[in-house]
Amino acid sequence: MRTKWKGLLAAVTAAGLVAGGTACSGDEGASGGVNLDGKKVAAMADFKAGDQFKATEPVEFRVLYSDHPNYPVKDDWLLWKEITGRTNVKVKPTTVPMSDYEQKRSLVVGAGDAPEIIAKTYPNQEDAFVASGAILPVSDYLDLMPNLKAKIEKWKLQPELDTLRQDDGKFYLLPGVHEEPWQDYTLAFRTDELTRLGLATPKTWDDVYSVLKAIKAAHPDGYPLSDRFEGNSILNVAAQTFGTTAGWGYEQSQWNEGAKKFEYTGATAEYKKLVEFFHKLVAEGLMDPESFTQKDEPAIQKFATGRSFAISSNAQTIVNDYRPGLKTIPGATVAKIPVPAGPKGDVLRVSRLENGLMISAKALESDKFVAMMQFVDWLWYSDEGAEFVKWGVKGTTYDKDAAGKRALKADIGFGGMNPDAPKKLQKDFGFQGGVFAYGGSTELLQSMFTDEEVAFQKSISGKKNLALAPPAPFSDTEREQATLWETPLKDLVKQATLQFVLGDRDLADWDAYVKELDGKGMGQYVQLVNSAHERYKQKNG
Repeated sequence: MRTKWKGLLAAVTAAGLVAGGTACSGDEGASGGVNLDGKKVAAMADFKAGDQFKATEPVEFRVLYSDHPNYPVKDDWLLWKEITGRTNVKVKPTTVPMSDYEQKRSLVVGAGDAPEIIAKTYPNQEDAFVASGAILPVSDYLDLMPNLKAKIEKWKLQPELDTLRQDDGKFYLLPGVHEEPWQDYTLAFRTDELTRLGLATPKTWDDVYSVLKAIKAAHPDGYPLSDRFEGNSILNVAAQTFGTTAGWGYEQSQWNEGAKKFEYTGATAEYKKLVEFFHKLVAEGLMDPESFTQKDEPAIQKFATGRSFAISSNAQTIVNDYRPGLKTIPGATVAKIPVPAGPKGDVLRVSRLENGLMISAKALESDKFVAMMQFVDWLWYSDEGAEFVKWGVKGTTYDKDAAGKRALKADIGFGGMNPDAPKKLQKDFGFQGGVFAYGGSTELLQSMFTDEEVAFQKSISGKKNLALAPPAPFSDTEREQATLWETPLKDLVKQATLQFVLGDRDLADWDAYVKELDGKGMGQYVQLVNSAHERYKQKNG
């Protein structure tokens, strides 16, 4: 129940809560009825979208910081110096290794010891912290964030934000926001081998099957596809076009537009068809069965040494992992293919929401609360702040010509730009990191893309983006009950999916598997989701 921080919130609510039920979609920003007059120390009096935020006196804000092993945090990064110079804010990171971040975040938030700003939180990860009251309903404070409000309006983001709403009609995560949907992951193929065999780039998953079969005929002793990411990427990518979710993107409930209700994802006909497709690839020797269990390095080595010809990829893995290894094979080339179309057509299911921030409820105690929210708004959501955390300092880390085209300094590298440069934008300067740099305009997002990646994005720009499922937020009691079902259900789906795909369990057992799901609470869980959806619809229109 929402008890731990009730006393805190009551203490700072001098004016009391605004009377009258829960907020409807788009009806936010009223500061939850909290009187903020005593919480404006260091805040700008008239902070508008496009303004440079600068605290009226020096302040310090703490950030829970996910430390990436490839570019570990450094005290002397130019990032920190520039943030302070531009905003009068000293950012104090509470550093947690990326490998332990989710566990550590849960511990510190649950104990009420989290920094004011809790970064690197993906949509729906905040659900676990709502009931305790340990994080703020940030939708109440959007009036303090003019840059974010402007983007919500300009980019028509309200439907995506609605997916974050809890049972009280509010949302508790400030997400990273994209102007347009962005799909990065797909399959990469050895394009020289496709050319040698006279094969066209596959446009559908049926084409993928045919191409892999042709490669298998030319290399009967190997597996054309030996994948990385333990199958989570390829299942996630393919599931979109099969009309379901799987792998990294697996969601327990799936909206059936025809029936106007939710179903349990792992038991749907769409999910079964996805499983059947990958079972066929494995059964016919077209996909390495180790794809679902091996670590990344063995998969990369198989690809680099010509033992496989297709592998899951994003833009960075092409540059960082595959091309360097293929240098030992004369004439070898590799490229991402457009996401193949599937049974649901040439579609994607891509949200414009990215990982974002939670704000600790304790932050509301501070007399600098308004200044903190203005700072967050500038650094994460203003055009200038987004460019700064991505590219760094104009004239120092990059140049910008009269047409607005940016280019890194010759001695600084990132991704496919200046790959042999002695200094790195992330490691040596702190920019383009995963804690501050995400979301933003399409122009800014693509400004660091190689010409190849820009062409890839253009190739998928015409795909239809599937409609979002309607909200079905749980109440506190329902969330506790749902948690009891979700883990065993998801574990069974993951285990059975692997068994069916690898042939360790006969697909004729599908109905028996569905009964096993029902035995673990599938029916009650789906009923709970549909009840939550109906209640939300009645309350919020």
